[in-house]
Amino acid sequence: MSNKNKSKEGIVFSTDPDFKFNYESKEEDSTLPPQQQSLRISLDTKQRGGKEVTLIENFTGSEADLEKLGKELKSKCGTGGSVKDGQIIIQGDQRKKITEHLSKLGYKYKLSGG
Repeated sequence: MSNKNKSKEGIVFSTDPDFKFNYESKEEDSTLPPQQQSLRISLDTKQRGGKEVTLIENFTGSEADLEKLGKELKSKCGTGGSVKDGQIIIQGDQRKKITEHLSKLGYKYKLSGG
C-alpha cells in the first residue's frame, strides 16, 4: 500500500472538478506568561519501581517552551528527567529546588499530593 496519499485524512475521491483539499494546519499553542500559569507540582512513585519523581503539570504553551523549561529545571536540580505528554518529570524529590526556581521566574504553582 502506498504512503503518498496518507496525508489526505480520509478523503478518497471527489467528483467535484474544482475540489481542493483543505489541510488542517496545527496551530501552535501560544505560551502564557509565567504570571498567568498555574503549575501543579507533585511527588509520584506509581509504576516507577518505587523510585520518586517530581511531576510538573498544567503548563499552557508550546511544546518548545515546555522543553526549554524542563531543561532549565533539570539543570537547576542537577538531575535527569524528561518531558512527556505535557508533563515535566524530574528524578527524585526536588520539590523545594523547583518551587524556589519557579518563584524566581514568576510562575504560580501549587504543591499537590504527598
